[in-house]
Amino acid sequence: MTRTTPPHPESWIEIRSQGLYITPGDFYVDPVRPVERAVVTHGHADHARPGHQKVLATQATLDIMTVRYGDGAGRVHQPLEYGEVITIGEVSVSMMPAGHVLGSAQVVLEHKGARLVVSGDYKRRADPTCAGFEVVPCDVFVTEATFGLPVFRHPPVETEIDKLFQSVRLYPERCHVIGAYALGKAQRVISHIRATGYDRPIYIHGALANLCDLYTRHGVDLGELRPATVRGDDAMTRDDFRGEIVIAPPGAIQDRWSRRLPDPVVCLASGWMTVRQRAKQRGVELPLILSDHADWDELCQTFEDVDAPEIWVTHGREEAIVHHCRLTGRKARALALVGFEDEAE
Repeated sequence: MTRTTPPHPESWIEIRSQGLYITPGDFYVDPVRPVERAVVTHGHADHARPGHQKVLATQATLDIMTVRYGDGAGRVHQPLEYGEVITIGEVSVSMMPAGHVLGSAQVVLEHKGARLVVSGDYKRRADPTCAGFEVVPCDVFVTEATFGLPVFRHPPVETEIDKLFQSVRLYPERCHVIGAYALGKAQRVISHIRATGYDRPIYIHGALANLCDLYTRHGVDLGELRPATVRGDDAMTRDDFRGEIVIAPPGAIQDRWSRRLPDPVVCLASGWMTVRQRAKQRGVELPLILSDHADWDELCQTFEDVDAPEIWVTHGREEAIVHHCRLTGRKARALALVGFEDEAE
């Protein structure tokens, strides 16, 4: 009996203006424009766009999209649990944890014996707010490369949280305001702070409230959170914030809102804080190197773990990753997808 060679994913996947198109299933993965059917890896805005007709994702991702977009989150929602397999057209589709944020998933696509995994964004470090990355062996692994340069080697999270508390002890008369992206980063920072045994209220900017509530509904214990309100009938006084920790979107840590706080120590939780000049430009007094993306070593280790003979790179430092893969005996190509952002600050 003649054995049929599985079709290479190049023959059934197209790069279109809308994004990654899966021909035998007639759907897109993380399309950047509204489409009839979208499979979405996670809830960040550069991957989960509004306006699609049908959306397949984990329940948590669908909930995040609903909080963010309301009726624009898609006309029909189809939730898929981790490990559950469905068939769309001629393609088997399943989702496995990506370890990026709550609900984030790798999309596993199988067609006539060939398997391709679209990772979305991912990290390999422990995160108390989401399911950890799971290795899925495949023929082609589609990766991000946000921190795909050898200079990006992130320190242990515990080291960065220790830095924060050293500063809190050193400046008890000051408020520490931490800039952290509203989806994923803010909740992770809070959880790592709680892991040290810190049980005081943590104060949050109003822009974080809805997503923190959503995380709580999904079983993530964030402890007592209070609004960082400095105006209105229920507002605290400036002095009330002395010695306290406040979490806010990165855009708020340098505007008039933060100047209402008492002599704040401005912190920013981001993988980009590895670059000192970037921290200096943002006026950050205490950079916290904490990322929801894989660093250089984690990216390279992941390629070894999934044991894919071919790597496709969606966005980030594509050239360095492609070069590394070829040096280590793997085929690689940059997909040059548009519309995806580096880690938000």
